[in-house]
Amino acid sequence: MIDSEIIEKTKAFVKNELKNAEGGHDWWHIERVYNTSKTIAKWENGKLLVIELASLLHDIADSKFNNGDEEIGPQRAQKFLETQAIDELIIQHVVKIIQNVSFKGGSVERTFTSLELDIVQDADRLDAIGAIGIARTFNYGGVKNREIYNPTMQPDLNMNKEQYKNSTAPTINHFYEKLLLLKDKMNTETGRKMAIQRHEFMQQFLTQFYAEWKGDL
Repeated sequence: MIDSEIIEKTKAFVKNELKNAEGGHDWWHIERVYNTSKTIAKWENGKLLVIELASLLHDIADSKFNNGDEEIGPQRAQKFLETQAIDELIIQHVVKIIQNVSFKGGSVERTFTSLELDIVQDADRLDAIGAIGIARTFNYGGVKNREIYNPTMQPDLNMNKEQYKNSTAPTINHFYEKLLLLKDKMNTETGRKMAIQRHEFMQQFLTQFYAEWKGDL
């Protein structure tokens, strides 16, 4: 089976798996990360088949919607890949990327390193910032019935992994606890360049938000 056929089969599988997914983690999120991964890969190289498969499968079963289970996504991806004509080393590489791609709090380090992980993680993080990131953040906050903002609740920048996973803080706090941190956590030079404008847009949004909240504008 040629690579293009594998990619098309993977797209069809992911679309079906995510047909009822929350708007910030649905097929369109996957497609954006897939396209951005390929854009970064043009400048950073890397093994394209691994990058494409990992970007398509990285959120196949997000732990946030599976009772915090971080293994179900990699397991489901591996089970699918093993039905395709794919080398075992590629499968294991893709699975390791899926296991390590997500942001789990500021103090959590990756347990696996590869250029392909760097590229997919940068693409995933880019989709979490800028205009799209803002839209996804408020969409998720709405799904979880969180306050938009509460001036009495300050962001917590020292959460451990479990505290981060279980946080129910207002949506605005998430900008400080994750989104504004991502620009400086990009792995590749291309990712860092792409993050600059998106980061600045979020800062402009927050300035406008606070002015409107106080009734100044």
